[in-house]
Formats: sequence, C-alpha cells, structure tokens
Amino acid sequence: MLSLKNSLAVLRKTEALKEGHFILSSGLHSSQYVQCAKLLSYPNKAKKICISLASKIKKNFKKIDIILAPAIGGIVIGYEIGRILKKETIFCERVNGNFKLRRGFKIKPKSRVLIIEDVITTGKSSLECVKLIKKSKAILAGYACIIDRSNKNQLKIKKKIVSQVKLNIATYKKNNLPDYLKKIPVTSPGSRRLK
Repeated sequence: MLSLKNSLAVLRKTEALKEGHFILSSGLHSSQYVQCAKLLSYPNKAKKICISLASKIKKNFKKIDIILAPAIGGIVIGYEIGRILKKETIFCERVNGNFKLRRGFKIKPKSRVLIIEDVITTGKSSLECVKLIKKSKAILAGYACIIDRSNKNQLKIKKKIVSQVKLNIATYKKNNLPDYLKKIPVTSPGSRRLK
C-alpha cells in the first residue's frame, strides 16, 4: 500500500491540493481545496493511489456487489476502483438538485453497495446516495474515498470511512470566517451548484 507521505507527494505533484479561499460543495469555507480531478488527470500517478485504496477496501469490506459513485467527482474514481476490484460500477447524477439513477442504471434489491467519492467533507453527497440504496431495497456496504477531509463536528456519516488519505483541513461557516480568509477572493470549485 502507498504510504500517507507518498500519497500526499502525489497530490502535491499533480497540483490536486490548492491554496486560497474556497466554498466547498457542503457550503463551508476553507483555505485549502482538494481538486481530485487534477490527480485523476494523470492516470499513471492516480493509479498508485487507486490500487492502494482498492487494497484497503478489500480488507475492510467482506462483500461488495456494486459500487455507486456520485457525479461528477466520484465517477472516475468509482470506475477505477470498480475496474481494480472487478465490480459493476454505476453513478448517480443531479436532476433538479437531487441525485437520481439515470442511463439505465439500477441497484438490485439486497445487493451490497459501496459508495465511493473522491473527497468526503461532511458526507452530504454520500448520504444522498444512501437514499437511492434504500429506495432500491439494497444494503449499504460502506463508504470509501481518496481523501477524507471530514471532522467530527461536520461529518454526518456515522459509519467508518475507508480512505487513502485523511486530511485535517479547517472549514468555516460563512458567518465565522477568520480575518485572513475574508481578504482572499472566493472560488466555488465544487459541482453541487452546477445546473
């Protein structure tokens, strides 16, 4: 497995870890943003991280029937982990602000579903995926991601998250920004607000 130090080196080398003032998909503000799309734009570098994460997933989950990834950030990582683990992989996408299964994707009743994301901060997207799993009368196997940047105060997921990298990056509500962050122009790089 790839060590945390080596994983962080890959993130820095691919410029996947950004500095500035960001509004995350969760609505929280941060001075750092992890843009996994930058990592995944270098398949040979991302491959090492995906192989290592797939190994952790195998150790933590006894049975997975299908992988579900939220669009857009989870699609490539879901595909790659599905390829490595030889599992069917589907994605959900937003329709009028809510995740839906489209494109003929289905989750069979009683199947064990692993939710995979690129980054988890609050777990909101993953929990929206859980609704699709329940609606399909399937079983949540668990959660996995490349980067877990959650903290106890904001994480809405109560189960263990299997990740390649755990980062402790401070996040702030809009009305509680530190002075230095207020002076930096805001960027909103997440996909939740896309129409």
